[in-house]
Amino acid sequence: METSNLPVIRALRPAWNKGRIVGQKLPLKPKHVWAIRVRLELAENHRDLALFNMAIDSKLRGCDLVRMKVVDVMASGQIKERASVLQSKTQKPVRFEISEGTRASVAKWMEDPLMVGSEYLWPGRFHERLHISTRQYARIVRDWVSSIGLEVTAYGTHSMRRTKVTQIYKKTGNLRAVQLLLGHTKMDSTVRYLGVELEDALAIGKLLKSKRLGRSTRTAQSRHWEQAKMPHCSYQVAADRLAWSPRSPFSEMASCVAQESR
Repeated sequence: METSNLPVIRALRPAWNKGRIVGQKLPLKPKHVWAIRVRLELAENHRDLALFNMAIDSKLRGCDLVRMKVVDVMASGQIKERASVLQSKTQKPVRFEISEGTRASVAKWMEDPLMVGSEYLWPGRFHERLHISTRQYARIVRDWVSSIGLEVTAYGTHSMRRTKVTQIYKKTGNLRAVQLLLGHTKMDSTVRYLGVELEDALAIGKLLKSKRLGRSTRTAQSRHWEQAKMPHCSYQVAADRLAWSPRSPFSEMASCVAQESR
């Protein structure tokens, strides 16, 4: 039976990731954060400065950041020091601290005429759009990155979300704290999000465990030494008793001390 050759099926449009760098976006370094802040302050761009600071402090996803409302960060005419936002992905609230610089920039933005009667913290320019879109937020982030000479394809909206937690993890190594700050339900998600290998996470846990065991061992050693010493008991006798004790964690060291004292 003869089969006819079928025509080659070709895509009508190129792939969306053709010629682009895909994968996790890099977090901003502290020097990058300060460079962007200085440029926004010099340009007197109050909205972008407040948006940038809030994105760094809140560590929210882009979809949650653009939907923030005024009541989320303001109460009794003042900016809150701590806010809580319901995540659209997990439907769980996440709390975050608002730094003093962020509170000042948001308060300055609230004085803008565009914020009069606005329900959302980042209102859109069109009446049918109550707040800025995630695409518009992505374009704003791209302008921030390009303004300081960075590669725009290596950074994105998730760079803002990863910036602060990356510094927290580098300084503390506490994955649980990072998980709570990001609002992740599973630790594996936090490990993948930070780019931390599972072996690194296990090594951190082992290190913390060894530190706790070291503290408990030193406490037991000191207690055992005090029990071995008695009133009017010489250093040599106490060392001998400690060396012969079956539960002594450092019997060899005590025996050496006793031999040297002889």
